[in-house]
Amino acid sequence: MKTVLSLAAASTLIALAGAAAPASAGPKAAAAGIEKCYGIALAGKNDCKAGAGTTCAGTSSVNYAGNAFKEVKPGTCLSLGGTLQPHDGHAAPKPRKA
Repeated sequence: MKTVLSLAAASTLIALAGAAAPASAGPKAAAAGIEKCYGIALAGKNDCKAGAGTTCAGTSSVNYAGNAFKEVKPGTCLSLGGTLQPHDGHAAPKPRKA
């Protein structure tokens, strides 16, 4: 009998915790106020997407890979020397005025 009550209590707690979680809890990239900036990440420090043969965060094997991004505040990418779209190459970024 105690086991049945414990399982019921656990199920209730899990259901309540799920209902209390915000509906917007999702991937970091989906968060408002974040922009993907390509070509500024150092090797192994990208947030995600480092091209074919990679899985996700931290998988870029070269500095400034044009197909790997870091998440930055909107409006700051270009001033850091990055691009808002993936690109070929891995030249060091050249910061520019926004």
